[in-house]
Amino acid sequence: MNVGIVGASGYSGEVLVKLLLAHPHVTLTAVTSRQHAGKALSSVIPALRGTVADALTFSNSDAAALAAREDIGVWFLALPHGTAADFAQALVPAGRKVIDLSADFRVTDLATFEKYYGSHHAPELLPQARFVLPELTDPSWRTEAKLAAAPGCYPTSTLVPLAPLLAAGIVAREHIVVNSFSGVSGAGKKAEEAYLYVERAESAKAYGLVKHRHLAEIEEQLSLRADAKVTVQFNPHLAPMRRGIITTITVPAAAGATIGSLYAAWRAAYAGRPFVAILPSGETPDSAHVTGTNRVDISAVHDPRTGNFVLTSALDNLMKGASGQAVQIMNLWCGFPENAGLV
Repeated sequence: MNVGIVGASGYSGEVLVKLLLAHPHVTLTAVTSRQHAGKALSSVIPALRGTVADALTFSNSDAAALAAREDIGVWFLALPHGTAADFAQALVPAGRKVIDLSADFRVTDLATFEKYYGSHHAPELLPQARFVLPELTDPSWRTEAKLAAAPGCYPTSTLVPLAPLLAAGIVAREHIVVNSFSGVSGAGKKAEEAYLYVERAESAKAYGLVKHRHLAEIEEQLSLRADAKVTVQFNPHLAPMRRGIITTITVPAAAGATIGSLYAAWRAAYAGRPFVAILPSGETPDSAHVTGTNRVDISAVHDPRTGNFVLTSALDNLMKGASGQAVQIMNLWCGFPENAGLV
């Protein structure tokens, strides 16, 4: 199957290119970039010199022209929010399968989206889109969705450990505190002083308090799993590393819940899922152990003094937090093995 990437020159786009070039069941046929149109793919991503990428050239990002290409089975949108919706408006009505890595279709409630992101460029497509975190989203999306919205990195690191516990009544819905640390690649390729090497090396700080945009996605999905409104205190941080996310969640244990019942709920939720690793209680995940993989590692401990569970997770923000998860979605949507082209 032929696939294409719109916006293939950013960090997520570059990782997506490498994954799709090595995928056993697809051929990367089209890569677009307004900035690099006409340039060879391997000249923009030099790590790919001497590979099949030498034969690929960036084309201009023209939505109508891309929608007219009947040879492309799946389009990936590796674009900023707002811009992705503009391309979806052309591709989805043309019957093309679209996997969006931006935030444009992750939040189903329009009023909530506009509260965090401003006006939506394609609100008419929201009913056709499905938020897809493969381990948690009902499989009906594979036949019902016209557009698949890949979750964000922070939400994935939060939802994977927390959502099954809310659904099973293992934890309380109130007083949930989420502290996350992200590598600077999560901000994308933008020239800002805060992301310069000399600013970030040997330095960590909180940012986006108290209304980070990913909070909309996190609370909407948790509320769906709990079947009640869930409010989260979300505290994101920049960490002095290129890639990776570490998340620590403090949440009150429900009456009668034990660390054993928590782990039982996790094992039931993730049995047979290749990209969730449940570590023993007390063995905290390490971002270095998941870098370059599509895996999220999770663990938990119980604090008898406070009555809280402390959940921890680690993932690669450019893999399970973005491009790897998008390929996982494609695999499931197109009938390939879930782990095809992924580790």
